[in-house]
Amino acid sequence: MIFLRLLWQIPIALLLLTIVLVFANEYAIARSSRREKNIAYVSSDQPGFDAERHVLDVYTPKEPSAKLRPVVVFIHGGSWDSGNKNLYSFIGRRLAKQGFVAVLMNYRLAPGVQVPDMVDDCAQAVVWITKHSAEYGGDPNRIFLMGHSAGGGIAALLAVDNHYLANRGLAQSPIKGTVLDDPAGLDMYDYLQKMEYPNDEQYLIPFGKKPAVWRAMSALYHVNAGCQPMLIYVGERTYPSIIRSTRKFNQRLLELGIKHEFAVMPGKKHIEMVTQLFWQKNVIYQNLGKFVASQEQ
Repeated sequence: MIFLRLLWQIPIALLLLTIVLVFANEYAIARSSRREKNIAYVSSDQPGFDAERHVLDVYTPKEPSAKLRPVVVFIHGGSWDSGNKNLYSFIGRRLAKQGFVAVLMNYRLAPGVQVPDMVDDCAQAVVWITKHSAEYGGDPNRIFLMGHSAGGGIAALLAVDNHYLANRGLAQSPIKGTVLDDPAGLDMYDYLQKMEYPNDEQYLIPFGKKPAVWRAMSALYHVNAGCQPMLIYVGERTYPSIIRSTRKFNQRLLELGIKHEFAVMPGKKHIEMVTQLFWQKNVIYQNLGKFVASQEQ
């Protein structure tokens, strides 16, 4: 009986030990950075201003630097109708731990707005970053985008189609490279025409019912020879539509000779593609550091 009780206690002890180690690790990483929260990136008197969604957080390393640091901007996912920067604070802290100035933003969501407005929100955030990143030790001339799921689709669109930034006053894009983590929506034009999966009609809320808009919001159709380098990661067990659209996107980049890397991560599902970023030594962080360094040479 005593032996059985001990066996029952072992899993609980391991669970408690794991929780303690996770919190200790998180505390240690958090101590190495500062977080300034809920900074408005658009003016409060702008039409459509949303005090909850038009805000961003900036994470900066506590360790001083003699020169301005690269800036990594993370755009969250959530099927274009959910998600919040606060869910991904662990990414901001880990990027700062690596020596980046990290920016995590909110943007407006469906059904309140549609995807063109979401992309415009993120473009306005990038404009804000170019104007203010130096105040946080970030280099406005070294801005890198990073996004997961729907946020990956938005990041890709900003990277390949500069008119969103140009419409907000940036004739020359400051984006030096982009990291796409299991990006969704790279080819919504094809996806919404086929309607192959259950509940696909839900995406007509953020994308509307006009095929011309579906195409305009699909980064695949805007790739051009002037695009900056990219890193693209796809989960081996992610959604079939993401596997298909990222392969098409990769092929288009190859055809135009765009410098990029495309990697399929064995065994990973869609959510695991972002939760893996909890681990400081994850391969995406490792490659991001090399990627940023390569653009500075």
